[in-house]
Amino acid sequence: MQVVSTIKNLREITKKARRAGQTIGLVPTMGFLHDGHISLMRRARQENDVVVVSIFVNPTQFGPSEDLDAYPRNAVRDKALMVEEAVDVVFMPNVEQLYPDEFTTFVEVEGPMAQVLCGQSRPTHFRGVTTIVAKLFHLVAPDRAYFGQKDAQQVAVIQQMVRDLDFDLQVVICPTVRETDGLAMSSRNTYLSPRQRAEAVVLSKSLFEAREVIAGGERRAGAVAQGIKVRISEVPDAVIDYIAVVDARTLADLDTLTGEVLIAVAARFGGTRLIDNIRVAVSIHEGCSITGR
Repeated sequence: MQVVSTIKNLREITKKARRAGQTIGLVPTMGFLHDGHISLMRRARQENDVVVVSIFVNPTQFGPSEDLDAYPRNAVRDKALMVEEAVDVVFMPNVEQLYPDEFTTFVEVEGPMAQVLCGQSRPTHFRGVTTIVAKLFHLVAPDRAYFGQKDAQQVAVIQQMVRDLDFDLQVVICPTVRETDGLAMSSRNTYLSPRQRAEAVVLSKSLFEAREVIAGGERRAGAVAQGIKVRISEVPDAVIDYIAVVDARTLADLDTLTGEVLIAVAARFGGTRLIDNIRVAVSIHEGCSITGR
């Protein structure tokens, strides 16, 4: 495994791979790796000759009052995990490498897609996400890039950027990886106290219950959202940020469920904000089965 910290060294490696006709898979991360990240690496390993993992806590996607300085980091542990997963290249730049003093250019997906859901409370977040991901796509030129379904809005925004800017790569979306009790894996789960950790599972439970309600025939988006709200509100310390029932591709609000539907929630437990979601394919024909994850 090669660990590089400069753009120059990263480009030397990826250009050599492309000249040799090798395919490249990219897994962008902010480090503090968990099984969700590992699932992306394993998928990339199966589908590519060369696997590149980036570890960079991107300051431009954090707001002024968010947890940039406190975001968990453990480079030694991360490297050991990546060795086990047969990662070929790890890109671990410092901030100055990607955002030098003269840096002034940002990539932004305009319109409601980046303004709803997490974009409401984190108005500059997705500009930071698209900028850093665009830079990584440019530097690595991967054939495929791997992201987790847990960050559903991020995935939708990145897919829109790829379409709009004609990036020549495939965005591969991998299923959310969960703890045994259903909580979606996240680096921020480490912030939770034991009580908050026990309470946080209400997010996944409310989503799974919503899926069952839809399987039973409910097609009113408002009714589905209200059921989730009632369920989460049973936990006194959970403060709901949003509950959304939207089109999975455009993130537009729905009145009636049909097609690919994204059901997404965000809530705070103490000072920790967690997100979760499921996708449900709803047939327009009553009585047909649905699928979801």
